[in-house]
Amino acid sequence: MPAPEKAGSPAYKIFETRQFLRDLARLAPEVQKRLEVKLRTYVYPVLRQTPRFGPNTKRLRNWEPTAWRYRVGDWRFFYEIDDGKRVVSMIAADHRRQAYR
Repeated sequence: MPAPEKAGSPAYKIFETRQFLRDLARLAPEVQKRLEVKLRTYVYPVLRQTPRFGPNTKRLRNWEPTAWRYRVGDWRFFYEIDDGKRVVSMIAADHRRQAYR
């Protein structure tokens, strides 16, 4: 079921890149399943409405093109926003130990 839209502002669509899907696929099956449930039930609904704001959202400095990260526990999900097309592109996922190397 699609997330409800706010009046006057259509929701963003979520696009998962190949790299993002590869990052998820390399995880242990139990971790992968848990993160996919969290993405679908909590993260994606939030990003569809307000991809720039929230307690777990942060803009990455000195990153070109502009990228953002969403924190879920020890995991980091990186994404870019295309306002013209209203698309949030999930570009990478990593554990916090390796995420910023």
